[in-house]
Amino acid sequence: MRILTIGDIVGRRSIEYLSARLRKLSGRLGADFTVVNGENAAEIHGLSARDAEAILDAGADIVTLGNHAFGQKDIGTFLDDRCTEIIRPANYPALCPGMGYAIRDVNGRRLLCVNLSGTVHLDELDNPFHVIDRLLDSLKGQYDLALMDFHAEATSEKVAMGRYLDGRVQVVFGTHTHVQTADEQVLPGGTGYITDIGMTGPVNGVIGTDTQAVLYRMTTKMPTRFNVADGPIEGRGALFVLEDAKPYKCVKVERITF
Repeated sequence: MRILTIGDIVGRRSIEYLSARLRKLSGRLGADFTVVNGENAAEIHGLSARDAEAILDAGADIVTLGNHAFGQKDIGTFLDDRCTEIIRPANYPALCPGMGYAIRDVNGRRLLCVNLSGTVHLDELDNPFHVIDRLLDSLKGQYDLALMDFHAEATSEKVAMGRYLDGRVQVVFGTHTHVQTADEQVLPGGTGYITDIGMTGPVNGVIGTDTQAVLYRMTTKMPTRFNVADGPIEGRGALFVLEDAKPYKCVKVERITF
């Protein structure tokens, strides 16, 4: 099985960029399943229902979110209605709209997709290590293999999560920082891991955001609205290649630029 993961989509132009390229990329790589993080698609500030539909139409099998999951007013009902296709971090309170996981059929195998948010330098949500333990225990027997998008700020927290899940989850990849890391690897227990798969967005700004706005905030400490940067767009992600038989260990992780 080949699982393609695409990093944070930043802004409407990046959705259009994805729409023009994702199906061709998936075909070229022989991907069986595609995960796209969409939490910055609505001009950095979350995901709208319209943008979610566009990402799914572009070829995503499931869309994951992060700390901006509820940045758009129309997303709540949409998350409830489309909870098998769009998931938000599972460590948000249970009263929040949507679900933190989905189980999808991929070539006759039940793939558990989990989204979690880190808590170091981010919102004080439920402990992601405890949440994933509870999920894996409660869903035991209902899935054959699993992947997780860990949307986290701190490199240390992401690496720790990869080690924590080694041998229990086939794929662990990080999102949120928008900078693709060069540490793709197969951990000793057979889990494919990369700290951050990067972003799909404008490369001339500051992690997809207009440079002048970011510099104003950083040099004056004054509040200002962040907007998506202008200029060329590039896509980043990673491809995970898994064994076709149990225990479905990952055998290869490859960084992707498109």
